Amino acid sequence: MAEAAPFLAACVQMRSGLDRAVNAADACELIGEAAGRGARFIATPEMTNVVDRKASRLFETLPEEDGLSEIAIFSEAAKAHGVWLLIGSMAVKIEDRRAANRAFLFAPDGSIAARYDKLHMFDVDLPNGESWKESKVYRPGEAAVLAEAPLAKIGLTICYDVRFPGLYRQLARAGAELLCVPAAFTRQTGEAHWKTLLGARAIETGSFVVAPAQGGTHEDGRETFGHSLIIGPWGEILAEADGDEPGIILAEIDPRAAHRARQRIPNLTLEQSFKVTILPS
Repeated sequence: MAEAAPFLAACVQMRSGLDRAVNAADACELIGEAAGRGARFIATPEMTNVVDRKASRLFETLPEEDGLSEIAIFSEAAKAHGVWLLIGSMAVKIEDRRAANRAFLFAPDGSIAARYDKLHMFDVDLPNGESWKESKVYRPGEAAVLAEAPLAKIGLTICYDVRFPGLYRQLARAGAELLCVPAAFTRQTGEAHWKTLLGARAIETGSFVVAPAQGGTHEDGRETFGHSLIIGPWGEILAEADGDEPGIILAEIDPRAAHRARQRIPNLTLEQSFKVTILPS
């Protein structure tokens, strides 16, 4: 593959609700805006197609992948605009009352170039009383995914994955120049950790990080942080959404800059294997 040239990337920030058709239409409007401003790679947040914490309601209308109408909608959007389009994730039924939290990367011809099922489930109890058990509804994936697109080598991850740095190091060692972290971070964890975690993943791997987010108060009652980010491989913030309102941010991605960062700080190649020695007190 020839050395990739710089390109404009966009994050679509959303406030997805309960109606999948409305969410798809909202996403397409912002995708069109980003494409109109020159973006060649556009990424939407986690759970672009529906945000619903009530499983019984979710499964009333959620189909399996072959019946998911949003796939055709987003395929057509990628083709119409001639862009690489990452739908950060969608809820997809995989069996009775069980779903995947699945990302879809569409090529400019509308074909699906890659799928990725979120590896790490958000099962946490937060200090403010919020409790999330993603594993009750969603089945975790089994493999990391690196997509070798003409624009860049793209590592696919989703939200809570960002707290597992080994995943990002493996993707970077496999060649990823751009790491995607579409998310629906809670307001509490976002205020505390969002920017720090994303910056660390960029610096540790010498990679660009593109992190489109959900933001605001959703129909199901949850609150998400917003503040979509694009970060450079030296840890510099290239673009940030101002708050939690729906919209887009854009920044230039130059894959060569990732390689330059790794030449300066070659920690991906110099890491030593080791064992932990436990000493008695």
